[in-house]
Amino acid sequence: MAKQRFHVLLYCGVLLVVLFVGAFNVLNLNEAYGDGPPYYARTINMDKWTDPRPALAAIDAVTVLLIAAVVYVARRNR
Repeated sequence: MAKQRFHVLLYCGVLLVVLFVGAFNVLNLNEAYGDGPPYYARTINMDKWTDPRPALAAIDAVTVLLIAAVVYVARRNR
């Protein structure tokens, strides 16, 4: 019974991590690209703008590897 509860909590934790990383991605992409045409405040510092996609891809890759490792260990211990 305790082992089953542990696995349920583990999978809930994995789901929570996925939701946090998804929200992080959405917020960063919305901040970088936004909606609507550019206006003066957005175009004034275009030389300092960086594309957030490489950093987000690295964070997503680490998250996927971490989740795969957790699921592998959880299934192996069943």
